[in-house]
Amino acid sequence: MHRYQITIEYVGTNFNGFQIQKKGITVQKFVQSIISKILKEKIKIIGSGRTDAGVHATGQSAHFDSNTKINNTIKLIQSLNFFLNKKLVSIIEIKKKNLNFHSRYSAKERHYKYLIINRLAPPSIDRDKTLHIRKKLDLNIMKKGAKKLLGTHDFSTYRASNCYSKSPIRTLKKINISKSNEKIIIQFKSKSFLRNQVRSMVGCLIYLGQKKWSLKKFESVFKLKKRKLCAPPAESQGLYLERIIY
Repeated sequence: MHRYQITIEYVGTNFNGFQIQKKGITVQKFVQSIISKILKEKIKIIGSGRTDAGVHATGQSAHFDSNTKINNTIKLIQSLNFFLNKKLVSIIEIKKKNLNFHSRYSAKERHYKYLIINRLAPPSIDRDKTLHIRKKLDLNIMKKGAKKLLGTHDFSTYRASNCYSKSPIRTLKKINISKSNEKIIIQFKSKSFLRNQVRSMVGCLIYLGQKKWSLKKFESVFKLKKRKLCAPPAESQGLYLERIIY
């Protein structure tokens, strides 16, 4: 038996998330069907984590086991992408791994980013790949709010009701807000995140930037640990899984 790690890039717009579900096409189901077709054996891929419907990835990681020893990864990548790219999915890299490697449990860090177009005119090229906000956001107060989220905390406020993680305690190692012309980029780094945590944090930061909340209100909502107090989660199309660190 041979184990391989794959790095996957995809536009999530037309997928019902990454993880296989009863209804709808998912990235996992699509990718493993193409790998199975090329390798001529039933393949099951295990992802580093789930992404919701509409969420994109530039560096999703997954692994699979195969009876086939792959000697020419470049040729395999080309063959897979011939079929995958028709649905805007690409295999960026394939690496041979030992059987102890696990794409989810071996991960040390997960990097996400959220993209906002902050201008009057709606985006055309990046329409399904960013969140459009017309009203100018106050980045200075958003950065002050972001600092409150750094470190180890109970993130229950930002936890989805259908999140099955045993503990709401997470350590947010990095949160950075920057702006390039009309594009606002919010970057996050942690070993793991709760379900909907990133989009919920972004939603609260947007409320702060729109002056719907004061900094005191933002901090109070975080500390009270009540999901019902959270701002609406930011829409999925602005979120990207950037990279998994092992």
